[in-house]
Amino acid sequence: MQIERTSLQPGLYFVATPIGSARDITLRALDILASADVLVAEDTRTLKHLMRLHGVTLGDRQVLAYHDHSGEAMRQRITALIAEGRSVAYASEAGTPLVADPGFQLGRSAIAAGQMVTTAPGASAVLAALTIAGLPSDRFLFAGFPPHSAGARRKWLAELADCQATLVLYESPKRVKQLLDDLVPSFGEERKAAVCRELTKKFEEVCRGTLAELQAEFADRSVKGEVVVLVDRGDVAAASDEDIEEMLIRALANLSVKDASAEVAGVLNLPKRQVYQLALEIAKREE
Repeated sequence: MQIERTSLQPGLYFVATPIGSARDITLRALDILASADVLVAEDTRTLKHLMRLHGVTLGDRQVLAYHDHSGEAMRQRITALIAEGRSVAYASEAGTPLVADPGFQLGRSAIAAGQMVTTAPGASAVLAALTIAGLPSDRFLFAGFPPHSAGARRKWLAELADCQATLVLYESPKRVKQLLDDLVPSFGEERKAAVCRELTKKFEEVCRGTLAELQAEFADRSVKGEVVVLVDRGDVAAASDEDIEEMLIRALANLSVKDASAEVAGVLNLPKRQVYQLALEIAKREE
């Protein structure tokens, strides 16, 4: 594996880092870490260790910590370095920056200052979990971490119960049982789900089943490691012919027959050909 040291233009470079296996780093990420004038990390110790594993020397380059407790002063310091003509690489603790990560405000500050912001994509617990969960991945919602308190968590879940996308949640291993206990009454016992633990690591584990089955499986378990919980989309209530026609009339006001029928069929999970034929009839009637 060859690490290429290049001259980077001034700007902010977001660098995705491995979520488990250190070998999941990309060659471009290593090139950027080897070449950036300044390195910024959510945890500087983790970044330095990763660089040592891959033979990337730090030299006399500056390494700054940027985390949840960093404020506007640190953001101004980093954007000032870019304004001086420096290239700055930011690495999250694990995974892709800005996904449940403090880098969001840093990126916004650089963009507001008119500075170049780019990314070296790579490992992501969200996409890794979707890949192996066995649940639909054509549409998904990353909902982040559920609230810690039981009342707030149940209210939060109730708002997501009818979401027509696979839900992806991050959760502490200490609260997986409580989350599953709340998911069953909120989403129903038969909703398909998966609990992914220690992704890409030696003891990677994926538990698949209904929410009731997973609740029983984790009832008495001591859970360790990083956890991603995925829940299948909810069932769509069968739409009446009147509902379908009403939705098509609204859609046809702004869309072609083809686009309107595709949109309504997607929302209602109906065969496209059936909805298209009805859309044609409505369009002819309205001529």
